[in-house]
Amino acid sequence: MSGVRDELSRLIFSYAERLDLGDLGGVAALFEQASYGPADGPMSRGAAAVEKILREFVILYEDGTPRTKHLTSNLIVEVDADGLGASARSYFAVLQAVDGSPLQPIISGRYHDRFARGSSCWHFSERRIFMDLVGDLSRHLHSVPAPA
Repeated sequence: MSGVRDELSRLIFSYAERLDLGDLGGVAALFEQASYGPADGPMSRGAAAVEKILREFVILYEDGTPRTKHLTSNLIVEVDADGLGASARSYFAVLQAVDGSPLQPIISGRYHDRFARGSSCWHFSERRIFMDLVGDLSRHLHSVPAPA
């Protein structure tokens, strides 16, 4: 179980790392075989669709990053009895620092993830994003989604 938990944790934490680096293509690649989107909204499926939506929404600055730090915590992993699927729930908080604005939290919520085990590794099969507390997203997203 700890090996599975470690592998799924790497996937979850890779999402935050890639997003904070401005690697939108790398984020999207995590969802090649998955659906991705807000808990109560339309889901995008596959890397191309996820990358398109990220490029439409996420503001990248001169340094190529969104000037954010996605903090992921309270990770709970549950492996299906057959060992072929798994789920995870976690909390997230996003900090942002941009010129003209102090370092501040801009959103927090929860991720509900599903995973499938392929022939050689685990991969995302679904990520639902619950936006619980929404602050000033105007410097992070081109279009601000309505709170859940």
